[in-house]
Amino acid sequence: MPEAGFHFARPEWLWALLGLLPVLAWLIFSVTRPHKGPIHLYADEHLLPHLTGVRELNVNERWGRFVRWALLWILAVIAMAGPRWDFTDIEAFSPGSDLIVLLDISRSMNVADVQPSRLARARQEIQDLVQLNREVRIGLIAFASVAHIVSPITEDGQSILNALPALTTDLTSLQGSRLNAALDRAEQLLSGQPAEGGRSILLISDGDFDEPGLLERIKALADNGIQLHTLGVGTTAGGPIPARIGQSDLLRDRSGQIIDSRLNRGLLAQMAKTGEGTFLRADFRDDDSQEILERAAKDATAATEANEKTRVWNERFYWMLLPLLIILIPVFRRPQPQETKP
Repeated sequence: MPEAGFHFARPEWLWALLGLLPVLAWLIFSVTRPHKGPIHLYADEHLLPHLTGVRELNVNERWGRFVRWALLWILAVIAMAGPRWDFTDIEAFSPGSDLIVLLDISRSMNVADVQPSRLARARQEIQDLVQLNREVRIGLIAFASVAHIVSPITEDGQSILNALPALTTDLTSLQGSRLNAALDRAEQLLSGQPAEGGRSILLISDGDFDEPGLLERIKALADNGIQLHTLGVGTTAGGPIPARIGQSDLLRDRSGQIIDSRLNRGLLAQMAKTGEGTFLRADFRDDDSQEILERAAKDATAATEANEKTRVWNERFYWMLLPLLIILIPVFRRPQPQETKP
Protein backbone atom coordinates (compact mmCIF):
# COMPACT_ATOMS: atom_id res chain seq x y z
CA MET A 1 0.00 0.00 0.00
CA PRO A 2 1.47 3.39 -0.87
CA GLU A 3 2.26 5.76 1.93
CA ALA A 4 0.77 8.76 0.15
CA GLY A 5 -1.70 9.53 -2.61
CA PHE A 6 -4.93 7.87 -3.61
CA HIS A 7 -5.48 4.25 -2.58
CA PHE A 8 -8.15 1.91 -1.21
CA ALA A 9 -8.30 0.86 2.44
CA ARG A 10 -9.95 -2.48 1.56
CA PRO A 11 -9.12 -3.20 -2.10
CA GLU A 12 -10.43 -6.77 -1.83
CA TRP A 13 -13.94 -5.35 -2.25
CA LEU A 14 -13.08 -4.46 -5.86
CA TRP A 15 -13.40 -8.15 -6.75
CA ALA A 16 -17.17 -7.63 -6.40
CA LEU A 17 -17.09 -5.67 -9.66
CA LEU A 18 -16.75 -9.02 -11.43
CA GLY A 19 -20.35 -9.66 -10.44
CA LEU A 20 -21.39 -7.44 -13.35
CA LEU A 21 -20.06 -9.95 -15.88
CA PRO A 22 -22.69 -12.71 -15.36
CA VAL A 23 -25.45 -10.07 -15.39
CA LEU A 24 -24.07 -8.68 -18.64
CA ALA A 25 -23.86 -12.17 -20.15
CA TRP A 26 -27.47 -12.90 -19.17
CA LEU A 27 -28.63 -9.61 -20.71
CA ILE A 28 -26.88 -10.29 -24.01
CA PHE A 29 -28.32 -13.80 -24.12
CA SER A 30 -31.85 -12.59 -23.36
CA VAL A 31 -31.66 -9.89 -26.05
CA THR A 32 -30.36 -12.15 -28.81
CA ARG A 33 -32.56 -15.11 -27.90
CA PRO A 34 -35.78 -13.87 -26.32
CA HIS A 35 -37.63 -16.42 -24.24
CA LYS A 36 -40.67 -17.93 -25.92
CA GLY A 37 -42.94 -19.53 -23.37
CA PRO A 38 -46.16 -21.54 -23.94
CA ILE A 39 -48.21 -18.37 -23.63
CA HIS A 40 -47.03 -17.34 -27.12
CA LEU A 41 -49.11 -20.22 -28.53
CA TYR A 42 -52.35 -18.49 -27.54
CA ALA A 43 -51.87 -14.87 -28.57
CA ASP A 44 -49.82 -12.73 -30.88
CA GLU A 45 -46.81 -11.07 -29.37
CA HIS A 46 -48.20 -7.55 -29.60
CA LEU A 47 -51.30 -8.66 -27.66
CA LEU A 48 -49.39 -10.29 -24.77
CA PRO A 49 -49.08 -7.09 -22.66
CA HIS A 50 -52.86 -6.76 -22.62
CA LEU A 51 -53.20 -10.41 -21.58
CA THR A 52 -50.50 -10.63 -18.89
CA GLY A 53 -50.39 -7.02 -17.70
CA VAL A 54 -46.61 -7.07 -18.19
CA ARG A 55 -44.89 -5.38 -21.09
CA GLU A 56 -41.73 -6.83 -22.61
CA LEU A 57 -38.91 -4.30 -22.50
CA ASN A 58 -37.29 -3.36 -25.74
CA VAL A 59 -33.53 -3.56 -26.24
CA ASN A 60 -32.82 0.08 -25.40
CA GLU A 61 -34.82 -0.08 -22.17
CA ARG A 62 -32.99 -3.21 -21.10
CA TRP A 63 -29.59 -1.67 -21.73
CA GLY A 64 -30.66 1.55 -20.01
CA ARG A 65 -31.66 -0.31 -16.87
CA PHE A 66 -28.48 -2.36 -16.92
CA VAL A 67 -26.31 0.75 -17.20
CA ARG A 68 -28.15 2.45 -14.32
CA TRP A 69 -27.91 -0.49 -11.93
CA ALA A 70 -24.36 -1.25 -13.00
CA LEU A 71 -23.42 2.31 -12.08
CA LEU A 72 -25.10 1.88 -8.70
CA TRP A 73 -23.19 -1.37 -8.15
CA ILE A 74 -19.87 0.23 -9.08
CA LEU A 75 -20.41 3.20 -6.76
CA ALA A 76 -21.41 0.93 -3.86
CA VAL A 77 -18.40 -1.36 -4.36
CA ILE A 78 -15.99 1.56 -4.56
CA ALA A 79 -17.46 3.00 -1.36
CA MET A 80 -17.00 -0.36 0.40
CA ALA A 81 -13.40 -0.50 -0.84
CA GLY A 82 -12.70 2.68 1.12
CA PRO A 83 -11.12 5.25 -1.19
CA ARG A 84 -8.91 7.66 0.70
CA TRP A 85 -6.21 10.20 0.19
CA ASP A 86 -4.31 12.72 2.32
CA PHE A 87 -3.61 12.04 5.96
CA THR A 88 -2.87 13.52 9.36
CA ASP A 89 0.06 12.49 11.55
CA ILE A 90 -0.83 12.40 15.26
CA GLU A 91 1.22 11.54 18.31
CA ALA A 92 1.01 7.86 19.13
CA PHE A 93 -0.14 6.82 22.58
CA SER A 94 2.69 6.40 25.04
CA PRO A 95 2.37 5.33 28.66
CA GLY A 96 2.29 8.27 31.05
CA SER A 97 1.94 8.79 34.77
CA ASP A 98 -1.13 7.82 36.77
CA LEU A 99 -1.90 9.17 40.24
CA ILE A 100 -4.75 7.99 42.46
CA VAL A 101 -5.68 10.43 45.22
CA LEU A 102 -7.10 8.84 48.38
CA LEU A 103 -9.09 11.43 50.30
CA ASP A 104 -9.88 10.64 53.93
CA ILE A 105 -13.46 11.74 54.70
CA SER A 106 -13.73 10.22 58.15
CA ARG A 107 -15.21 12.37 60.93
CA SER A 108 -11.79 13.41 62.27
CA MET A 109 -11.30 15.40 59.05
CA ASN A 110 -13.85 17.92 60.40
CA VAL A 111 -11.40 19.08 63.06
CA ALA A 112 -10.66 22.78 62.69
CA ASP A 113 -7.02 22.81 63.87
CA VAL A 114 -6.32 24.15 60.37
CA GLN A 115 -8.74 26.68 58.96
CA PRO A 116 -11.45 26.28 57.93
CA SER A 117 -11.13 22.50 58.54
CA ARG A 118 -8.93 19.58 57.65
CA LEU A 119 -11.31 18.40 54.95
CA ALA A 120 -11.60 21.85 53.40
CA ARG A 121 -7.81 22.10 53.31
CA ALA A 122 -7.61 18.64 51.73
CA ARG A 123 -10.08 19.64 49.02
CA GLN A 124 -7.99 22.73 48.35
CA GLU A 125 -4.90 20.54 47.94
CA ILE A 126 -6.72 18.40 45.36
CA GLN A 127 -7.81 21.54 43.53
CA ASP A 128 -4.19 22.71 43.43
CA LEU A 129 -3.08 19.33 42.07
CA VAL A 130 -5.59 19.46 39.24
CA GLN A 131 -4.88 23.07 38.32
CA LEU A 132 -1.09 22.67 38.39
CA ASN A 133 -1.11 19.33 36.60
CA ARG A 134 0.08 19.16 33.00
CA GLU A 135 1.19 15.57 32.39
CA VAL A 136 -0.29 13.25 35.02
CA ARG A 137 -3.60 11.41 34.75
CA ILE A 138 -5.46 11.67 38.07
CA GLY A 139 -8.13 9.56 39.74
CA LEU A 140 -9.93 10.23 43.02
CA ILE A 141 -11.20 7.89 45.74
CA ALA A 142 -12.92 9.14 48.89
CA PHE A 143 -12.89 6.73 51.83
CA ALA A 144 -13.86 6.30 55.44
CA SER A 145 -15.26 2.93 56.44
CA VAL A 146 -16.04 2.34 52.74
CA ALA A 147 -14.09 3.47 49.67
CA HIS A 148 -15.98 5.35 46.94
CA ILE A 149 -14.54 5.95 43.46
CA VAL A 150 -15.29 9.61 42.80
CA SER A 151 -13.43 9.70 39.48
CA PRO A 152 -11.56 6.99 37.56
CA ILE A 153 -8.15 7.79 36.12
CA THR A 154 -8.76 10.62 33.67
CA GLU A 155 -7.20 13.57 31.93
CA ASP A 156 -10.39 15.59 32.50
CA GLY A 157 -9.49 17.47 35.65
CA GLN A 158 -12.66 19.55 35.48
CA SER A 159 -14.77 16.50 36.36
CA ILE A 160 -12.76 16.12 39.58
CA LEU A 161 -13.13 19.80 40.43
CA ASN A 162 -16.90 19.57 39.92
CA ALA A 163 -17.12 16.69 42.42
CA LEU A 164 -15.03 18.27 45.19
CA PRO A 165 -17.76 20.39 46.89
CA ALA A 166 -19.90 17.29 47.44
CA LEU A 167 -17.17 15.37 49.29
CA THR A 168 -18.07 15.63 52.97
CA THR A 169 -17.94 13.33 55.98
CA ASP A 170 -21.71 12.83 55.69
CA LEU A 171 -21.19 10.56 52.65
CA THR A 172 -20.58 7.59 54.96
CA SER A 173 -23.01 6.42 57.59
CA LEU A 174 -20.42 4.21 59.32
CA GLN A 175 -17.42 6.13 60.64
CA GLY A 176 -13.84 4.99 60.80
CA SER A 177 -10.88 4.97 58.40
CA ARG A 178 -10.32 1.71 56.56
CA LEU A 179 -7.29 2.47 54.46
CA ASN A 180 -6.71 -1.11 53.31
CA ALA A 181 -10.02 -1.13 51.43
CA ALA A 182 -9.13 2.18 49.76
CA LEU A 183 -5.70 0.82 48.76
CA ASP A 184 -7.39 -2.21 47.19
CA ARG A 185 -9.65 0.00 45.06
CA ALA A 186 -6.70 2.15 44.04
CA GLU A 187 -4.72 -0.92 43.01
CA GLN A 188 -7.67 -2.12 40.92
CA LEU A 189 -7.76 1.17 39.03
CA LEU A 190 -4.00 1.23 38.49
CA SER A 191 -3.85 -2.40 37.36
CA GLY A 192 -5.77 -1.43 34.22
CA GLN A 193 -3.11 1.10 33.25
CA PRO A 194 0.12 0.38 31.30
CA ALA A 195 2.81 -1.01 33.57
CA GLU A 196 5.45 0.98 31.66
CA GLY A 197 4.13 4.28 33.02
CA GLY A 198 4.44 5.68 36.50
CA ARG A 199 1.85 4.52 39.03
CA SER A 200 1.43 6.38 42.30
CA ILE A 201 -1.02 6.84 45.16
CA LEU A 202 -1.37 10.04 47.17
CA LEU A 203 -2.97 9.67 50.59
CA ILE A 204 -4.42 12.91 52.01
CA SER A 205 -5.30 12.31 55.65
CA ASP A 206 -4.61 13.13 59.28
CA GLY A 207 -3.14 9.65 59.78
CA ASP A 208 -5.77 8.45 62.24
CA PHE A 209 -5.41 4.76 61.32
CA ASP A 210 -5.35 1.65 63.48
CA GLU A 211 -5.36 -1.30 61.09
CA PRO A 212 -3.25 -4.46 61.31
CA GLY A 213 -0.94 -5.22 58.38
CA LEU A 214 -1.14 -1.72 56.93
CA LEU A 215 2.59 -1.29 56.37
CA GLU A 216 2.85 -4.77 54.88
CA ARG A 217 0.11 -3.88 52.39
CA ILE A 218 1.94 -0.69 51.43
CA LYS A 219 5.19 -2.64 51.01
CA ALA A 220 3.44 -5.09 48.68
CA LEU A 221 2.22 -2.18 46.54
CA ALA A 222 5.75 -0.76 46.35
CA ASP A 223 7.10 -4.15 45.26
CA ASN A 224 4.47 -4.09 42.50
CA GLY A 225 5.72 -0.72 41.26
CA ILE A 226 3.08 1.46 42.96
CA GLN A 227 4.49 4.26 45.11
CA LEU A 228 2.64 5.78 48.04
CA HIS A 229 2.96 9.46 48.87
CA THR A 230 1.33 10.94 51.97
CA LEU A 231 0.09 14.46 52.58
CA GLY A 232 -0.65 15.22 56.21
CA VAL A 233 -3.53 17.54 57.06
CA GLY A 234 -3.84 18.98 60.55
CA THR A 235 -1.53 19.80 63.44
CA THR A 236 0.18 17.74 66.12
CA ALA A 237 -1.68 19.81 68.72
CA GLY A 238 -4.95 18.61 67.24
CA GLY A 239 -8.44 19.55 68.30
CA PRO A 240 -11.88 18.16 69.24
CA ILE A 241 -13.94 16.31 66.66
CA PRO A 242 -17.34 17.87 65.84
CA ALA A 243 -20.20 15.43 66.13
CA ARG A 244 -21.89 16.94 63.08
CA ILE A 245 -20.84 19.40 60.44
CA GLY A 246 -21.85 22.96 61.37
CA GLN A 247 -22.88 22.01 64.92
CA SER A 248 -21.19 22.83 68.21
CA ASP A 249 -21.64 19.35 69.67
CA LEU A 250 -18.36 17.47 70.09
CA LEU A 251 -17.67 13.77 69.76
CA ARG A 252 -17.24 12.07 73.16
CA ASP A 253 -16.17 8.63 74.29
CA ARG A 254 -18.22 6.32 76.50
CA SER A 255 -17.02 8.03 79.63
CA GLY A 256 -18.16 11.42 78.34
CA GLN A 257 -14.70 12.78 77.64
CA ILE A 258 -14.18 14.91 74.52
CA ILE A 259 -12.25 13.04 71.83
CA ASP A 260 -9.29 14.93 70.40
CA SER A 261 -7.70 14.11 67.05
CA ARG A 262 -4.07 14.94 66.25
CA LEU A 263 -2.02 14.70 63.09
CA ASN A 264 -0.15 11.39 63.23
CA ARG A 265 2.92 12.72 61.48
CA GLY A 266 5.09 9.75 62.42
CA LEU A 267 2.77 7.14 60.94
CA LEU A 268 2.26 9.07 57.70
CA ALA A 269 6.01 9.53 57.28
CA GLN A 270 6.62 5.83 57.95
CA MET A 271 3.94 4.87 55.42
CA ALA A 272 5.54 7.09 52.77
CA LYS A 273 8.97 5.61 53.48
CA THR A 274 7.62 2.07 53.24
CA GLY A 275 5.83 2.95 50.01
CA GLU A 276 9.02 4.49 48.53
CA GLY A 277 7.25 7.82 48.34
CA THR A 278 7.34 11.27 49.94
CA PHE A 279 5.70 12.64 53.05
CA LEU A 280 4.62 16.28 53.02
CA ARG A 281 2.48 18.42 55.26
CA ALA A 282 -0.31 20.38 53.61
CA ASP A 283 -0.06 24.16 53.64
CA PHE A 284 -1.44 27.11 51.72
CA ARG A 285 1.44 27.19 49.23
CA ASP A 286 1.64 25.26 45.97
CA ASP A 287 5.04 23.75 46.73
CA ASP A 288 3.65 20.53 48.19
CA SER A 289 1.30 19.91 45.26
CA GLN A 290 4.03 20.68 42.74
CA GLU A 291 6.44 18.27 44.42
CA ILE A 292 3.87 15.47 44.42
CA LEU A 293 3.20 15.97 40.71
CA GLU A 294 6.93 15.97 39.93
CA ARG A 295 7.45 12.75 41.87
CA ALA A 296 4.44 11.13 40.20
CA ALA A 297 5.68 12.05 36.72
CA LYS A 298 9.32 11.12 37.34
CA ASP A 299 8.98 7.38 36.74
CA ALA A 300 7.27 7.86 33.37
CA THR A 301 9.61 10.50 31.93
CA ALA A 302 11.30 8.08 29.56
CA ALA A 303 7.97 6.76 28.30
CA THR A 304 6.46 10.16 27.60
CA GLU A 305 9.53 11.36 25.72
CA ALA A 306 8.88 8.91 22.90
CA ASN A 307 8.18 10.90 19.73
CA GLU A 308 6.27 8.23 17.82
CA LYS A 309 3.52 9.22 15.42
CA THR A 310 0.74 7.34 13.74
CA ARG A 311 -0.77 8.17 10.38
CA VAL A 312 -4.55 8.65 10.19
CA TRP A 313 -5.95 8.65 6.64
CA ASN A 314 -8.96 10.73 5.71
CA GLU A 315 -11.64 8.35 4.47
CA ARG A 316 -13.54 9.52 1.36
CA PHE A 317 -16.07 6.71 0.86
CA TYR A 318 -18.97 9.12 1.38
CA TRP A 319 -18.10 10.82 -1.92
CA MET A 320 -19.51 7.76 -3.68
CA LEU A 321 -22.77 7.88 -1.76
CA LEU A 322 -23.99 11.22 -3.06
CA PRO A 323 -24.19 10.24 -6.76
CA LEU A 324 -25.59 6.87 -5.70
CA LEU A 325 -28.47 8.55 -3.89
CA ILE A 326 -29.10 10.88 -6.81
CA ILE A 327 -29.45 7.91 -9.16
CA LEU A 328 -31.87 6.21 -6.72
CA ILE A 329 -34.22 9.19 -6.41
CA PRO A 330 -36.39 8.26 -9.47
CA VAL A 331 -36.89 4.76 -8.05
CA PHE A 332 -38.75 6.17 -5.04
CA ARG A 333 -40.88 8.56 -7.09
CA ARG A 334 -44.59 7.85 -6.65
CA PRO A 335 -46.43 7.08 -9.90
CA GLN A 336 -49.11 9.61 -10.76
CA PRO A 337 -52.63 8.12 -10.72
CA GLN A 338 -54.13 7.96 -14.19
CA GLU A 339 -57.34 9.88 -14.74
CA THR A 340 -60.28 7.79 -15.91
CA LYS A 341 -62.28 9.20 -18.71
CA PRO A 342 -66.06 9.25 -18.24
